[in-house]
Amino acid sequence: MSVVIDPSFDPVPSLAQTTNVVIGSVADVETAAVRACFIAAEGDLPSCDHLAGQTRDSLAAAGFTGKPGQTLRLPGETLCVLVGTGEGIKTAAKLRDAVASFTRAASESAVLAIDLTGVVAGGLSAHDAALAATEGALLARYRFEQLKGEAKNVALETLTLAVEDAAAAQQGVDRALVLTRAAAVSRDLGNTPPRHLTAEKFAEIAAKLGPEYGLEVEVFDRDALIELGTGGLLGVNAGSVDEPRMVKLRYTPEGATADTAHLALVGKGIMFDSGGISLKPANSMGSMKLDMMGAGAVFAAMLGLRELGVKSKVTGWLMCTDNMLSGTATKIGDVLTIRGGKTVEVKNSDAEGRIVMADGLALATEEEHRPDAIVDIATLTGNAMAALGLSTAATLANNDEVAAQLAAAAELTDERVWPLPLDHRYADQMKSNVADLSNIGGPYGGAILAALFLNEFVGDIPWGHLDIAPTMEVASDDLWRSTGSTGFGARLLTEFAAQFTAPAPAAGPQRSEMK
Repeated sequence: MSVVIDPSFDPVPSLAQTTNVVIGSVADVETAAVRACFIAAEGDLPSCDHLAGQTRDSLAAAGFTGKPGQTLRLPGETLCVLVGTGEGIKTAAKLRDAVASFTRAASESAVLAIDLTGVVAGGLSAHDAALAATEGALLARYRFEQLKGEAKNVALETLTLAVEDAAAAQQGVDRALVLTRAAAVSRDLGNTPPRHLTAEKFAEIAAKLGPEYGLEVEVFDRDALIELGTGGLLGVNAGSVDEPRMVKLRYTPEGATADTAHLALVGKGIMFDSGGISLKPANSMGSMKLDMMGAGAVFAAMLGLRELGVKSKVTGWLMCTDNMLSGTATKIGDVLTIRGGKTVEVKNSDAEGRIVMADGLALATEEEHRPDAIVDIATLTGNAMAALGLSTAATLANNDEVAAQLAAAAELTDERVWPLPLDHRYADQMKSNVADLSNIGGPYGGAILAALFLNEFVGDIPWGHLDIAPTMEVASDDLWRSTGSTGFGARLLTEFAAQFTAPAPAAGPQRSEMK
């Protein structure tokens, strides 16, 4: 069957930085066409020409009380957008949110200006203030309009930031540009329709862009995967007309030695998830092009490692296929052999992500690749959504140091995570009468059971797991999160890799002991 798709659309994400971020003076901001004015819910109003004659009562009459995220446009010779900050801007996260609110309130403007001197005086460093402000503006202005006949989004051409310590602020801006690019790349991949972005096409994108950003790229097609014995990835792919791909990315810093810390990142890349034989209901299918967001986050993060001067070696594993229903699809009760020989009974073909991830984890643990720690990221379970809502991802780990480093990276990026227990008492639920284990357990604790399944394939290596199913998309603009794919995890993993230190090795294998 021939299907017509837009021949002019290229799913390769654009890595070009189109916004010019300028470190300027307070005078530059005061004369700008559109500028922000941050106002807390209590206290004196700031000094600003547009606020001359205004009181808190007059602003309240116009509906502005200074609550977080509130905005009010005050026109004049220039446009001033009042932005509520609640108790004030005391953290980078609050500043990021406030700038995002300003950017959305001035969405028709290509040139924006912000005075950050008060924010810096309030406790944030010039570096952190410039980083958060740049992120808030660029992430909020993101739109995926490549397949629309006419783009409606106004690109942000120039962002002027007034900060006294220009050198420190510029370093913050430079870092923010790498981080926001990672988010944009991940968002672009997630938003791209599944027929436009197959596993094969994703691998081509990685092979094209990776070397430009200091990565060695190795692509494994179906024949190579058969030779490797990756029965999980091949089994999930069995119902598809599109071939699977595994992509191995390697970043090696200058001067690396055998003692250089080594991190492995494994990303789930289900390009579209129908559920297979365990077919999803129609109302659960609409977002399943986003089931590759784990792999998208790993790829996007690794593109920035060289620019940030990351000192650790990093190996990425992208496990890519769609999960389709057809006459050749893996059946319920089939047994798949994962790389390394462990067998898995498929009791639910919609629990496919953990199966493809098992191959990636098994490969990452092998002696020739052996890292100091492994982190996997996957849109894995609806149970994580039920437990944590739609704003927080779940983390589980067999190592407290890895868990702490993930939490620290999440704090830096405001990509919120919350730990769930890796409770080994539940492991018996994954027993199988015909295989080493089954791919699902009982009806409760699904996020924990999925993590326990993955834990079976990491041996004694320190490991952390990010279940980003709750946070993969937003239905409408939410501060700096733009409608559609959030790109969650790309910035978090970038910061995690940049700050990574090798944890102390575990005393022994961290597998669940099923009886």
